[in-house]
Amino acid sequence: MVFLEFEQPLEKLFEQLDKFQQIENEGDIDVSDKIKELENKIKNTRKEIYSNLSGWQKVQLSRHPERPYTLYYIQQMTKKFVELQGDRCYGDDKAIVGGIGRINGQPIVFIGQQKGVNTKLRQYRNFGMANPEGYRKALRLMKMAERFNYPVVCLIDTPGAYPGLEAEERGQAEAIARNLFEMAQLKVPIVCYIIGEGASGGALGIGLGDKVFMLENTWYSVISPESCSSILWRSWDYKEQAAEQLKLTADHMLDFGLIDDIIREPLGGAHTDPEKMAKSLRTHIKKELAELQQMTPEELINNRLEKYSQMGEFDILK
Repeated sequence: MVFLEFEQPLEKLFEQLDKFQQIENEGDIDVSDKIKELENKIKNTRKEIYSNLSGWQKVQLSRHPERPYTLYYIQQMTKKFVELQGDRCYGDDKAIVGGIGRINGQPIVFIGQQKGVNTKLRQYRNFGMANPEGYRKALRLMKMAERFNYPVVCLIDTPGAYPGLEAEERGQAEAIARNLFEMAQLKVPIVCYIIGEGASGGALGIGLGDKVFMLENTWYSVISPESCSSILWRSWDYKEQAAEQLKLTADHMLDFGLIDDIIREPLGGAHTDPEKMAKSLRTHIKKELAELQQMTPEELINNRLEKYSQMGEFDILK
């Protein structure tokens, strides 16, 4: 297990638990009472730690190296998932994955950012930062979904769109803007879930939907705390303060009316029980799609436009 900085009390308790379990396995001494006592203490300590997490601590949890990523959720939730690749224009971006899977026989087009589970795969997936061809691939799949009347589910987990020179040369901003324009008018249901990091236009490029949800320990913001700190204070040392000021947690997003609801995670984060988290997500997707599929394409589009028109505060000058 990997423990974050604020989880140090848990790490010490787990170390003690491992030692007593080793003694019990050797069979020389009965330490079952001590094991039970430690398990209860771990449960209570977890509740205490996770009952009042700061914005920065939730950012850390969203980046936990053992946290499940897009492909894990898709493979757990669906049967016979067929990945589709390429934007039919330039190439195949490995940071965005997509394809067709079935939940209870219902074909669904899944699209999401994918981070790597180890160093080699992180480089292969470009750390979940997509190039323009990734967003164009996503749009191609959405248009295919519209053609066959399949709903779209987007799983968002990115530190941002790739900011490299080659991405800008190939039209990064245009690709994201085009996706927003087309998603607003898509004739099939779109449900978006932020499962990890939701940063800037990289998240928005596949993040416009009829319903948008966040997992409990995720964040959604125009900029990461580190980048915000480097702009305002010329240093990353103020990232914790930036995270608080940005108000980027799921609770803040719900208060602002930018998301529709929060999906609770297992105690300690999604990585502590990935299978349970995947089951909760699957159940939620089924429920939301069942409601949205009762609506006509015209109703979906009109409601979507109204939803985003009401976001934010502004005055109209006469």
